[in-house]
Parts: sequence; structure tokens; C-alpha cells
Amino acid sequence: MWNRLLHLACRAGTARRDAGMVTSEYAMGIVAAVAFAAVLYKVVTSGQVTAELQGLVKKALDGAP
Repeated sequence: MWNRLLHLACRAGTARRDAGMVTSEYAMGIVAAVAFAAVLYKVVTSGQVTAELQGLVKKALDGAP
């Protein structure tokens, strides 16, 4: 019985140490998020998308269907 409890206690400690991301994983996640944000920014600020957004806002403010 004591061996079983000791085994479970050791496994619980190991699981806690392995939980979560390490610094390099956080860094890669941040790099990916920044790259995605840059691409999204380029798309949203492109001429065609800007013109479409301005058209939608103008249509909404004019009350046109």
C-alpha cells in the first residue's frame, strides 16, 4: 500500500513539472502571433479592403439599404 502511495506522489510531482509551455514555446507562439497580426494589418490596410470598408460605413450612415 505504501509503495502505491509513494508511486502516485512521484507521478503527481512529475506531472506538475511537465505542465505548461517552456520559454522557447512562448517565444515561438509570440512570433507566430506577430506574423499573423502583420499579415492581417497588411490585408486590412490594402486599398481594396479600405475602399470596401469605407463604402460600408458610408452606406450605413446614409441609411441606404
